[in-house]
Amino acid sequence: MAPSRTRVTGVVSVDSFHRLDRIPDEYAGRRVDKVLAVLFPQYSRSTLQLWLKQGRILIDDDIPSQKDKIHGGESVELSAPGTPVVEAAAEDIPLDVQFCDEHILVINKPAGLVVHPGAGNPRGTLMNALLFFDPDAYRLARAGIVHRLDKDTSGLMVIARCERVRLDLIEQLAARTMQRNYQALLHADLISGRKVDEPIGRHPRNRRIMAVRSDGKQAATHVRVLRRFGPVTLVRCTLESGRTHQIRVHMSFIGFPVVGDPLYGGAGRVPPDVSTALRDRIRNFGRQVLHAESLSLRHPSTREILTFSVGPPDDFAALHQALVREFSRGNH
Repeated sequence: MAPSRTRVTGVVSVDSFHRLDRIPDEYAGRRVDKVLAVLFPQYSRSTLQLWLKQGRILIDDDIPSQKDKIHGGESVELSAPGTPVVEAAAEDIPLDVQFCDEHILVINKPAGLVVHPGAGNPRGTLMNALLFFDPDAYRLARAGIVHRLDKDTSGLMVIARCERVRLDLIEQLAARTMQRNYQALLHADLISGRKVDEPIGRHPRNRRIMAVRSDGKQAATHVRVLRRFGPVTLVRCTLESGRTHQIRVHMSFIGFPVVGDPLYGGAGRVPPDVSTALRDRIRNFGRQVLHAESLSLRHPSTREILTFSVGPPDDFAALHQALVREFSRGNH
């Protein structure tokens, strides 16, 4: 990524932003709103319930319902309204804008770009870029960001440009009317598609990752085979829900991790009986081969259904072409 230029306007105060890295295990089994009232006693329970509906509270990066149950160990982010919500400086970081009007912004996020500032990433994030693109974004929780992509996942994201639109997009996400499709390359010789319907929660021992667990949140991923390359398969994944690392967790759970995935078993793994050049390309890819290729939503103002699509980035496309060449020779 090219070096960014920082401008001092648009610097946002941290006063109204709260983060708790880990909810104590003693709260396991209790409702989200009741636990939040204990953790943040400076706010009333009714206020916290309102902010839950407004998407101002994230638990493990997801927008919870007040009736959801706490498992213990989750992280919490709370953005109180009325004042700026997070410490972030506007930075002139290029954005690949696919659509923009006064209501929404749709971008193609490159792999390697972190979405939010955090420990180890105070600058150079998508939020910093949005504050430069539109200085009024500081008035919105998370600068209008309503859903995330992992740092090393590329593809489409929609950002709200006013509070009414932010709430509308959150409602679309909660109602599952916003459709998101991904392309992924899996360590798998899949013959047909399938649906993976398994609950996801924070891993009980490794807090950095997620896992399928019986007490997790409902999550469903539809998998469609696009092209088979012997021991690896190009697939399209459609989300019914939007849990943290959902595709990566579900694919690893069924034994077909995403190629290059450093957290869920795909990194360093190479298919047998392929050329040295292809083996090296896969081994050295350096990230999960995952791309958010399409996004469909209802425009918050016109109510028109908008659909956006964007091809995978150069490294993904080059790996795909290498697989096509390798498996078109008739040697496999």
